Amino acid sequence: MASPKVAAALEEAAKSANASDYSAILANIKSLSSPDNISTDLKAFADAVLTGNLGVVSTRSLVTEFIAALRSLDNHDLWIEVGRHVVETTPTTPLSSSLVEQTATLRELIATAHEANEDFVEAAKSLAEIPLDSSQRRVPDAEKAAIWVRIVRNYLEVDDSTAAETYLNKLKNVMHDVADPELNLHFRLSAARIQDSNRQFLQAAKSYHDISFSPAIAEEERLHTLSMAIKCAILAPAGPMRSRALGQLYKDERSAGLEEYGILEKMFFDQLLSAAEVDKFARGLAPHQLATTSDGSTVLAKAVVEHNLLSASRLYSNIGFDELGLLLGLDGTKAEDTTARMIEQGRLAGSIDQIDRIIWFEGAEASGEKGSGRAEVPVGKEMRRCDSNVQALAEDVERVTDALQAEFPEFVAAQIAV
Repeated sequence: MASPKVAAALEEAAKSANASDYSAILANIKSLSSPDNISTDLKAFADAVLTGNLGVVSTRSLVTEFIAALRSLDNHDLWIEVGRHVVETTPTTPLSSSLVEQTATLRELIATAHEANEDFVEAAKSLAEIPLDSSQRRVPDAEKAAIWVRIVRNYLEVDDSTAAETYLNKLKNVMHDVADPELNLHFRLSAARIQDSNRQFLQAAKSYHDISFSPAIAEEERLHTLSMAIKCAILAPAGPMRSRALGQLYKDERSAGLEEYGILEKMFFDQLLSAAEVDKFARGLAPHQLATTSDGSTVLAKAVVEHNLLSASRLYSNIGFDELGLLLGLDGTKAEDTTARMIEQGRLAGSIDQIDRIIWFEGAEASGEKGSGRAEVPVGKEMRRCDSNVQALAEDVERVTDALQAEFPEFVAAQIAV
């Protein structure tokens, strides 16, 4: 029940049916009410206005004033409690169709309060309730984008990438007509974060890297997005596409000043990673980047194993299953499975001899096309390569001998048998 002063003022205003009397109550609400009763008094005021006989224009104007007065109280819990009461009461009144704009503003105010309280799911739900495609209210694309961007960002705060992606897909239909650079930046950043959460690390790395050049954000934020790009590139599946991404990031002169530069450099040069380096890098990753995959390993562990396998292919022409497993920290069977998968996906050039339990590496860069990594006749190619090396060595020795004979004929006659 409303406090006596407010109840009496509302009764007088109802008798006069004059909008100015209601406006006076709002203007003096702090003196008429008390902190303990302010919520009840505001609800009573809203009920009186919504159920009164003031007419459409006066009711709409008073609700707008009411929202401004509620906002001026700067109490987030009050915004939620009173605002929720009003938006739930409005549909039951005859003038509900005339107050679409006002209820939309109230829902935004409620969402702002939830965001301030770090209740991001409720904030997203409040924003989602705002009618953006109603025939009673025409909403510009820029305003739609602003609402949807807030919803996406709220869902991303709680790592709900599935719900966030639903609204990101809506944004894709309108962003081409939105000129606001800040909205476009938030859209691109949200898209990158969703790609990151969905483990689309190569796409996320490119998106983060592009954003890191944006002049619309501060230098510190540009370096942060560059750092995120490096992390995503490192977590991406090993192969030619990741190698290109690592190359672009390594050549970015800003990377040298980041904490991730050491592991970036080793990966770019296909050097084997140690456990200590991996553990240090893991400490800077987000929880979803350390999530366990379907085979029981983490995203990071899988990326490191594949990288070290690719590095091993640069060091060896061939290697046994068990020896490769020892190098990768796996058993021989898992080492074979990992190699087979990378070859089949076109991320590693080579073939597997299951009878002799040997993996043959081609030494060339894989194409990245599925099924293109298998070599047809690895042993024959290895023999031809060996023959070519022996021939080249023999020709070099002959050239050195001819040069010595031309310069020092007596020495050659005494020391070298012809």
